[in-house]
Amino acid sequence: MSEDSKKTRLLLVDDDATFRRVMTSELSRRGYAVVGVASGREAVTHACENEVDVTLLDLRLPDLGGIEVLARLREHNPEAGVIVLTGHGTIDTAIQAIRLGAYDYLEKPCPIEKLEMTVQKTFEHVRLVKRQKVLEDGYVAPNVAPGIVGSSRAFKKVLENVARIAPIESTTLILGETGVGKDVVATLLHAQSPRSAAAFVVVDCASLHEELLQSELFGHEKGAFTGAVRKKHGLFEVANGGTIFLDEVGEMSPEIQAKLLRVLETNRFRRLGGTAEITVDVRVIAATNRNLKEAISRGHFREDLFYRLATLTVEIPPLRERKEDIRQLIEHFTRQFNLRFSLSRRIGQQAMEALMHHSWPGNVRELIHVVEQTVVLCDGEVIRLQDLPASIRGSWEPLADSGDEGILSLPEVERRHVLSVLEQAGDNRADAAHILGISERNLYRLIKKYRAPTSETSLGDGSQEDHGEP
Repeated sequence: MSEDSKKTRLLLVDDDATFRRVMTSELSRRGYAVVGVASGREAVTHACENEVDVTLLDLRLPDLGGIEVLARLREHNPEAGVIVLTGHGTIDTAIQAIRLGAYDYLEKPCPIEKLEMTVQKTFEHVRLVKRQKVLEDGYVAPNVAPGIVGSSRAFKKVLENVARIAPIESTTLILGETGVGKDVVATLLHAQSPRSAAAFVVVDCASLHEELLQSELFGHEKGAFTGAVRKKHGLFEVANGGTIFLDEVGEMSPEIQAKLLRVLETNRFRRLGGTAEITVDVRVIAATNRNLKEAISRGHFREDLFYRLATLTVEIPPLRERKEDIRQLIEHFTRQFNLRFSLSRRIGQQAMEALMHHSWPGNVRELIHVVEQTVVLCDGEVIRLQDLPASIRGSWEPLADSGDEGILSLPEVERRHVLSVLEQAGDNRADAAHILGISERNLYRLIKKYRAPTSETSLGDGSQEDHGEP
């Protein structure tokens, strides 16, 4: 019994009770998980309700024709592995089944060894198809639009530039500090481009040493270096027809810069250790937090490569320059972490003021980390000033002692006072209404007004699980 047979679930569809009983018994003895059914409708029902790896399908059934059963199985699961069982005189129908997606066909009676070999080949084929689909799905850019949060003028300008640049397939360079959301902008550029249905491949140039980065980008031939035991396709090949995003491109060595320049100029490259030229059609988006012009003056970055990369540029301002987005981002990620951890935390008034006054040197990435830590470690439903990290508390001074906001408007004074009293009352609306000297109904109206959910239209994070550079 092979390792594969232990994992393989078989569905045997045949109206011959004797054949079905014998084959079920023999295949079960060899370690397969076998279910036998006598009709096409039973087969379709079982396949829809259970996981099936390989189906052995007789073409002549009492209720539905084998071709119709095959069509229904493929409709339910396009990757279904089906082996057609055929008797004398139905070879033409078996060939038709192959054309409709069956993997193979066998004539009855069939030696059990031949049947088992065909089952194993079919199972391996199905497994490879599923693996390929997973890999392809992994290179498709997610839809980040629902998670984009912000309303500042600077943020809207970035979105306007993305909308203009995305349809133009020129090489694009994204500039900005660490954590501002360069990868989100790159994903948006791909998602809004004519290549959106093709692969979106991300390469972190800062995390790979030179030889490994070359191998990842351009691939290698078997024996190209110690440990190269087989041929490897590079990510430029994987991204063919789509987009490749070179994150932190300023960290590339001069040798890789030269190879990248050649790809940009000719759309061709060679694998490591190879002689054949490979042609690709790839849009290149690059990003860096370095000052590349300064790197050029120091001889660390090629000037000709810079101008190739910077055909179009998008510059993302740091979070401290778009303070209008901070509150929306905090509330957005608080909701996200509440959902993930099944909590119902909310930011108290003083805590929000401290967060709003923080300089956020780590930008959105730092904000996500602070919000997650605070939501998880807070003891009560309301996140108070003392629940925030010391780095946030230490950088904040009470509003009464700071004149950087100038004179507040009356609605803003009301908003802050209402939320502050509500926080001090422990979210008890009756006590808060009594302190404020208003009815609970009026307090409810004010709470609804000042705690209304923000519209989710910053360079926050496009996914809820991966909080890398947002």
